[in-house]
Amino acid sequence: MAQKNGLVGRSREKKVSLILGGFSFILLILFFLAPSFLPEDSVPKLSGRANLIDYAFEDSWGNGQHGEDSEVGHDQSLNGGSFAWSELNPFWALAYGFGDLNCHQKHERSWEINGNQMPVCTRDIGIFLGFSIGCMLFGSRGFNRWTVRDTFLSVIPDSWLQLIYEKDMRMISMVSILFLGLIPMGLDGTTQLLLDSYESNNLLRIVTGFVSGMVGGWWFCSAFSARPRVFQDASDVILPAGSRLVIK
Repeated sequence: MAQKNGLVGRSREKKVSLILGGFSFILLILFFLAPSFLPEDSVPKLSGRANLIDYAFEDSWGNGQHGEDSEVGHDQSLNGGSFAWSELNPFWALAYGFGDLNCHQKHERSWEINGNQMPVCTRDIGIFLGFSIGCMLFGSRGFNRWTVRDTFLSVIPDSWLQLIYEKDMRMISMVSILFLGLIPMGLDGTTQLLLDSYESNNLLRIVTGFVSGMVGGWWFCSAFSARPRVFQDASDVILPAGSRLVIK
């Protein structure tokens, strides 16, 4: 029996969601397990640079003396001593190595478990949780509808999309949803960067990160699931409001 997109089954949509969401969720779990199972107080306060390796070895940049007033980094000797994630077991090293490369790991923006700073900040915790939920949302409701925008919007009930398809506002609608999901985190982070008088808090970082991560997971699943080749013709795609795709 044909599904809502004109095809039989949703195996690709489910597979994409499981792979992307599963990877994100496994990392999220590792972020909590690593500090929980490491010896108490074995991970000191960290403060590194985003998109750079700072704490891989004893002589890495993060373990140096950068001053407590530096915009990035600090005097590691005054914050619990040196740290080298390469010396941990492979699972915990993966968690802290991933955090080292992708996050500033500022201790004031991170949680501690068992006296150990977590591998990533609270905003990243929100992002990974939201990304997993976004993938789960698409996996339960999304359909391949040829284009990324139509596949993205397929998560929304067709009855809510009548006007959008009648007015052909599909691209505007997708971009608007992405914008609304990303702008809170962008505003919070940019304001914090530009105004010395403003400092976000961990609850706000989690919330803005979650919303951003959710629309991100939703979009990536849509992008990897939208496959025209599985249809014989664009006219075979079933869209809301009796719309049909036309190849120009």
